[in-house]
Amino acid sequence: MTESPTVAAALAPVDAVVFGLDGVVLDVAEAPAGPPAFPGTVSLLERLKAGRVPVLLATSVPGAAALLDGAGLAGFFDEVVDGDWAAAQPGVPAAGGRPDPTLEAVRRLDIRPARAMAIVAEADGAAAGRRAGFGLVVGIDRAGRRAELEAAGADVVVEDVSELDIGLVISDPWLLVYEGFDPAHEGHREALTTLGNGYMAARGAAPEHRGGGIHYPGSYLAGVYNRLASVVQGELTVDEHMVNIPNWLHLDLRVGDGPWWSEGGLTLRSEHRTLDLKRALLTREAVLEDDAGRRLRVVQRRLVSMAEPHLAALETVLTADGWSGRISVRSGCDTEVTNTNVPEDAQLSTRHLAAVEVSEESAGRGAVGLRVQAQTSQSRVGIALALRTEVSGPANPAFERLGGLYAHRFEVPAADGVPVTVTKSVGVASSRDHAVSSPLTGAEAVLARSGSFAVLLADHERAWSLLLAPFIIESDAPSQAQLILNLHVFHLLQTLTTHTAELDAGVPARGLHGEGYRGHVFWDELFVLPVLNSRLPSLARELIDYRWRRLGTARDAARRAGLRGALFPWQSGSDGTEQTPTLLYNKLSGHWMPDYSHRQRHVGLAVAYNAWQYFEATQDRGWLTQHGAELIVDVARLFASLADYDPLDDRFHLRGVMGPDEYHTGPPDNPGGGLDDNAYTNIMAAWVFDQAEWIMRSVRGFDMEDLRARLGISAGEIAAWARLSRRMFVPFHGDGIISQFAGYEAMRELDWDHYRRSYRNIERLDLILEAEGDSTNHYRLAKQADVLMLFYVLGEDQLAGFLARLGYPVSAGQLAATVDYYLARTAHGSTLSRVAHASVLVQYDPERAWATFREALDADLDDTQGGTTSSGIHLGAMAGTIDVVQRSFAGLRITRDALDFTPRLPAELRRVAFQVRYRDQLLAVDLETDRLVVSAAPGDAAPVLVRVGGQHVLLRAGARHEFSTSPAAHRRGRSSWGSGRTAG
Repeated sequence: MTESPTVAAALAPVDAVVFGLDGVVLDVAEAPAGPPAFPGTVSLLERLKAGRVPVLLATSVPGAAALLDGAGLAGFFDEVVDGDWAAAQPGVPAAGGRPDPTLEAVRRLDIRPARAMAIVAEADGAAAGRRAGFGLVVGIDRAGRRAELEAAGADVVVEDVSELDIGLVISDPWLLVYEGFDPAHEGHREALTTLGNGYMAARGAAPEHRGGGIHYPGSYLAGVYNRLASVVQGELTVDEHMVNIPNWLHLDLRVGDGPWWSEGGLTLRSEHRTLDLKRALLTREAVLEDDAGRRLRVVQRRLVSMAEPHLAALETVLTADGWSGRISVRSGCDTEVTNTNVPEDAQLSTRHLAAVEVSEESAGRGAVGLRVQAQTSQSRVGIALALRTEVSGPANPAFERLGGLYAHRFEVPAADGVPVTVTKSVGVASSRDHAVSSPLTGAEAVLARSGSFAVLLADHERAWSLLLAPFIIESDAPSQAQLILNLHVFHLLQTLTTHTAELDAGVPARGLHGEGYRGHVFWDELFVLPVLNSRLPSLARELIDYRWRRLGTARDAARRAGLRGALFPWQSGSDGTEQTPTLLYNKLSGHWMPDYSHRQRHVGLAVAYNAWQYFEATQDRGWLTQHGAELIVDVARLFASLADYDPLDDRFHLRGVMGPDEYHTGPPDNPGGGLDDNAYTNIMAAWVFDQAEWIMRSVRGFDMEDLRARLGISAGEIAAWARLSRRMFVPFHGDGIISQFAGYEAMRELDWDHYRRSYRNIERLDLILEAEGDSTNHYRLAKQADVLMLFYVLGEDQLAGFLARLGYPVSAGQLAATVDYYLARTAHGSTLSRVAHASVLVQYDPERAWATFREALDADLDDTQGGTTSSGIHLGAMAGTIDVVQRSFAGLRITRDALDFTPRLPAELRRVAFQVRYRDQLLAVDLETDRLVVSAAPGDAAPVLVRVGGQHVLLRAGARHEFSTSPAAHRRGRSSWGSGRTAG
């Protein structure tokens, strides 16, 4: 199969692409002799040329052809219409009363504007494209002008056209649609069309292809890890990965005796993929053609059952179009799988499965089956798959093996226009599962009781609908924003569900969608659990218990470090030991860089915070005394033993740590040595001390006495926490701005303009500077929100209260200046960063908050982090955008005694509605610009206190109350999901 017709099929939604000059080359005024091209634009031009898509340039700038030639781009453009033409042809088609180069360009190729795409970088270009009637107007936002481009008529706004997936069709907020196949975006699409159910997930890869090259059909089981030894830079390393299990999806086709589809025997003439977010169903429609011109229509539907977590299915309907003959179908399981989804990890050992056994057998009802058993090489987790393939007509199945691919080949008679249905079902089980005699018997039992695809789909849709309902957010946001928010809800619930609650599994930072971050658990749960606490608290509890079950390991880590309490790892996997790699590969320099991120002790603070937030949302006292308080106390003990008292300032200091900003690992002369007094870590440590003290002093009863005895908590230790909560050191700059850490102010300023001009995308400044022989440790910058995480987690009021309690009274002006200071110095090298910034900005700059929120939404759909989405979604950022809606726009926070709202809807959002669980009440929240309605579901739950501004009401089950919201009320209060304890 050649690439050109395949790529061309992907671009079927448009017949031509028209660029403005500002979208192709850098500022003409800066380099009139031949400005350099934007690298991302060159990449897109190469893809368009490979796909034989006409490309045109339309600009009012004279001499554009010479500029393109100077930039080495002349060969990419079929037509160039510039200012020279406009000057010479004043009477040719006009828009707005003047000659329009854009319309002239498409006229020359005899293309209707509605079938063309315009790519522009300025608002006037977007307006011209909209006036001209282009089917799609794409704006390039290189200067933070998204709102301006959208207002002018841009349908889609990207930071760089390399992010643009031309096959993406946005028509319905519940449908993710891709037209055709584009190799440059296939891995990205596979991740975004992954289906899962919290127990397992399968990437949205084409079933006909095995792994390698463009396609990566990975499937994963939550919590299944394995360790392998590798030699990197001459050093032996042992790395733990989430395991890619045998690929059950494989299904290949051929017409007659021709080559197989996967081998190029069939050319893809068109393809349409639809992920239905409301049904959790992936549909693929394709038209194939062989060398003889025979066309075959293919419709595939895929599900990973939410009703039965161990079951998945693929239905394929084949229809001969204009001919009759024979179709061969190969359905099987590829056991020759490795973990190679992340390019850098290809240099490590990658084969995690050992002792693979495969057998075939009749599956009954005219079907055939395979039984696959495997075991991970180090962790010894048994994995079994029971597969069944059924064909709707006579098929004469024959078993065959091609290396690690075990399959049945079916020879299927095809009659013109008569569909043939192939149904493939799989049961999956592992030795980690409950209530199974063995993985194989468990997989076989699930498969044996499964019905037809129609029955599976109906059961699945019912279960999915029930799970999805409380997570739906209604709004009048632009259609693209609605789609992305729905997509984020979808993938949160493909990764974490009630089925996850039955496992001993944590929150994988990249979902079950790929092998990014090796499937490890980070602090991202800080962004995920607020959404689950307020909708599915039982699941949130089990995810926190993942940490509690590893408390013994964390205590041992602290003990080995000479500390008390619990030292939680920055990256966790199977058993809670530290799994952070020691080396990080820099693709810009080709070097392996030391990775010191294990010094981010603040992950324990997130664990304690999450435990307290769950208790605040549920008042689950039994869990608090048995599990939650243990986590909080042991984190408090760790930081108490880390704290270094200095009698000169009568303060406690934390030394040798890293904050959320991973770009500073230590002083310039001691990289990796850690920092002194990271403000986020110190203040959140004070919060934990305060929380631990309050629990011990205020929660009464025999169970708390038992907790004190069990943990050996003395009155003296409680008093020490009280003192620590009031005497932690916080660094400030001379002008009153909170310092990220001690010594931050003395560092050099970075020439941000220089690096933006030189590299355009500077999110990974650590890699850029290392490639230049420099280091981020020398500069005042941040990878992501660090000091501003205090505003995100605590909110301005509670932060100010804690600072005052610590003896550092601050003014509102100081806090506002602190926000501005770090906004200007953050590279956003993490997708979490814009989530935190959007939340913080709601109170300070609502217009910028909305723009930042939209950038946070785009992170995975547009793959703004340079191709990383192909290795898995960014789950924390996805959940974080959902949380911004409730935490910041609706201003919702849970306190000890009430559910508080401080609404701050941005101008672009006039209404938002969602559900939350608070204690035992299910509440529907409906917010508009001038009112907020809270309705409680009927039942016998106790009344709850709801506060909006100065208004409050005790809301009983089945009751409804409407609060008025005024602009003044929008400006009052806190925007965060705070701890509920009033500091001071």
